[in-house]
Amino acid sequence: MEYFSQIFLSFIASWGYVAVAVLMAAENACIPIPSELILGFAGYLVYAGHMSFEGALLAGMVGGLLGSAFAYEVGARGGRPFVDRYGKYFFIKKSHVDTAQDWFDRYGLKAVFFSRMLPVIRTFISLPAGFARVDPKRFFTYTIAGSLPWTAAIIYAGMMLGENWTDLMAYGHEASIIFIICSVIAIIYFYLKWKKKKKRHLR
Repeated sequence: MEYFSQIFLSFIASWGYVAVAVLMAAENACIPIPSELILGFAGYLVYAGHMSFEGALLAGMVGGLLGSAFAYEVGARGGRPFVDRYGKYFFIKKSHVDTAQDWFDRYGLKAVFFSRMLPVIRTFISLPAGFARVDPKRFFTYTIAGSLPWTAAIIYAGMMLGENWTDLMAYGHEASIIFIICSVIAIIYFYLKWKKKKKRHLR
């Protein structure tokens, strides 16, 4: 993996935003490229003055959405049998698809939102959404809602860490768990605040 990581980093260093978009598209199309590597290095390049935060965020989001759309279509058109049969040729592990499927079976479209912040599952969640042929508009709404804060957070973390951005590779999984816990707390807080405000207006 170290060899390929160096190739990916060289690609980003040479092609900038285009490379970030291409690699994020590949990652969200179920090719196992760590998003911490792509976005963390993009954050470092922002720190070094070679990218803007807004540009890196846009490239990451556009690539992620294109890759998610591709994986969704593969799931919708080919179904689980197609993925199980041919996925191995694209480094897709059946166990990873099983994990994403379990999440989707338990939480439905909500899994599309929360899984965007979790390791492994975020890469494969588009497949079971495609298998189930969920409404594409709702799928992309949940995908954007979950991907935007995660993408911004990893780029920002890479930017803040600067020369030590590779720490994200070591602590990315722990950071994902902390991030999703904070997100859930924030959502509950703002929901309760909105509900309280709504009740006040109804009186």
